[in-house]
Amino acid sequence: MTIDISQFYQVFFDEAEELLAEMERLLLAVNVDAPDAEDLNAIFRTAHSVKGGASTFGVTDMTEVTHVLETLLDRIRKGEMALTAEHVDAFLAAKDILKMQLDGHRLGSEVDQDAVANVRMMLQSLAQDVPVTALAPVAPAFTSADAKVVDHSGGRRYRLELPAMQHREVQALGDELGLMGHVAITPLDKDRNAMVVTTHESLDDIIAICSFVLNPDDMKISELPALSDGQAQLEKAARDKVENELGYGFFDVAELKPANAGDGYGFFQPLDEIRANASAAAEDAQGYGFFQPVEQIRAAAGIVLEAPPAEEEKKVVKKEEKEKEKAPAAGAESSSIRVSIEKVDQLINLVGELVITQAMIEQRVDTLDPMVHQRLLNSVSQLTRNTRDLQEAVMSIRMMPMDFVFSRFPRMVRDLAHKLGKKVDFITNGAATELDKGLIERIVDPLTHLVRNSIDHGIEMPEVRRAAGKSDAGRLFLSASHQGGNIIIEVSDDGGGLNREKILAKAQQNGLPLSDNMSDAEVWQLIFAPGFSTAETVTDVSGRGVGMDVVKRNIEAMGGVVDIRSAKGFGTTISISLPLTLAILDGMSIRVGDEIYILPLGFVIESLQPVPEDVKEISGKGRVIKVRGEYLPLVPLYQMFDIAPRFTDPCKGIVIIVETDGRKAGLFVDDLVGQQQVVVKNLESNYRKVAGISGATILGDGGVSLILDVAALIRSSRQLADESIFSS
Repeated sequence: MTIDISQFYQVFFDEAEELLAEMERLLLAVNVDAPDAEDLNAIFRTAHSVKGGASTFGVTDMTEVTHVLETLLDRIRKGEMALTAEHVDAFLAAKDILKMQLDGHRLGSEVDQDAVANVRMMLQSLAQDVPVTALAPVAPAFTSADAKVVDHSGGRRYRLELPAMQHREVQALGDELGLMGHVAITPLDKDRNAMVVTTHESLDDIIAICSFVLNPDDMKISELPALSDGQAQLEKAARDKVENELGYGFFDVAELKPANAGDGYGFFQPLDEIRANASAAAEDAQGYGFFQPVEQIRAAAGIVLEAPPAEEEKKVVKKEEKEKEKAPAAGAESSSIRVSIEKVDQLINLVGELVITQAMIEQRVDTLDPMVHQRLLNSVSQLTRNTRDLQEAVMSIRMMPMDFVFSRFPRMVRDLAHKLGKKVDFITNGAATELDKGLIERIVDPLTHLVRNSIDHGIEMPEVRRAAGKSDAGRLFLSASHQGGNIIIEVSDDGGGLNREKILAKAQQNGLPLSDNMSDAEVWQLIFAPGFSTAETVTDVSGRGVGMDVVKRNIEAMGGVVDIRSAKGFGTTISISLPLTLAILDGMSIRVGDEIYILPLGFVIESLQPVPEDVKEISGKGRVIKVRGEYLPLVPLYQMFDIAPRFTDPCKGIVIIVETDGRKAGLFVDDLVGQQQVVVKNLESNYRKVAGISGATILGDGGVSLILDVAALIRSSRQLADESIFSS
């Protein structure tokens, strides 16, 4: 039976990307002056795991880079050299190269081989006197007549008795372990093999590599007695002959005699001999055509082994002693599974249809006599509860922690601050706060703009901060928290704050409408105008005025709002409010004329029926309503959508107080119908964009109802033209 290993490529790609992200996080958090030993071990494990996976799937270019990276990391974690900032920079550069190579294999994108060679050379030079083993083929820049292959003779010898495995898997495992030492493979019975590994590496590392292709519990490990000096020299001489023929990437293979290719370089039998010994018995004797029998190898090297020790005298390695360092076993249970987003979306759509069907059933049974149909009504109530629980459980599948977004910024902050000559302490809060996956993917770019602007425009240079009595290092905060049915994301810095006079001068220069009594909040909103920038010089970081307007447009497209708070000399906070999900929401059904609209509950504060003395007419400005001493603009929905209402007098209808973007208003409707969960359908993709409408849904009677865009309604209301008239 042949297993197509290519079906597991996507798993390798996903896991490698996660490991590289974890490596970057650990590198950015490590204390260069006093690194924690466990942090160094964790960084080493990520590189080691990437190398093991890459080797298993034949991704040799990644294996070569991670091998050189691992060599340097191993020296540092063993205390043979001190960690420096230069090392961290080199490791981050290597991470970028590995990500580029990974994308090259997964997406077919271009890989800059010169950059790969430069990073490998940098890592190798940092390792100084540590030679690199078995990099084949190596770029010409690394070819050296003085290079030496690491000699593992005299190291510990381990015998690994493997379970039944495919020959290809055995070969791949032998190739990977060969990077750590010398490997001899002996065929056993029933597709089983034994490996003898001579290495100076730890047994934990050997087990970790094996765990990528098998469960270590299925493998028997024992330590063999060391070879005598004479045996070790004979073994080394035999291997040197093979290594000299191969060159290990340090010698010109073109100079080898053509006959060597037919001889298999000492590892493989000539093709004619393999064909001549193709019987099943011959395959067992010849190592399945892939490996020479161990007896021939020993005879060629003149090695005579002592009788193996009795079984009870063997040192059997216990798995429990290796739990801290080794990678998780391939057969171990996992607490999560990988599911494509298409399947999740399909499941959510089906649950949405179920919610609609449940609403239809509930509406039909409302007309039944509860005494006659008590059991049916109880069953429908149970269906409603189960549907609600199912919907919440399914929606939680799409929810992802904000750490998915936050983890991208420490590296960017570090690199940008270094480029600008600034010192920045980056602090995050609420990384575990969850948001719908669709929104998470779309919020990355706006947040990137805001973070870059905070570093470039907000946080001052160290000497400027020092003169203002601040610490040299500015602080940049990125936080997320839940607030009702929304998530609030804030980007805050302790820099110089926004300059009101400078913004007004630039706005006047750009011809933007201004008034003499503009509040700070209104002035800050001017920076979202297209092409607005107060940067004195245009750089590759910012200054072209093509960032903040895009930020606001993208956030509003997600149903969110953005707000700015700033104090000169103390810093700026930009707050983004987004709905937790765009798929299903709790809504209030309202009636205007013959139409039913859905008002998202997250915006609703209260509903009331005003008395005549609380409603005032403002000449040329419409009407306002007094609520607890505060005058709010009154927005009649029938005028906004040009429909015939049942009532034109607010005192006969209902006024719903809503709040969005820090502003309150009263929506005048005819009646309240009820409260229900609705499945949001995209109106723009099915029809076209409608002002004041964010989407549509299907009601229990099968009719279509439009979902109100409260923020757009308030902004477009003519009654908000001059808010100063609404002050109490």
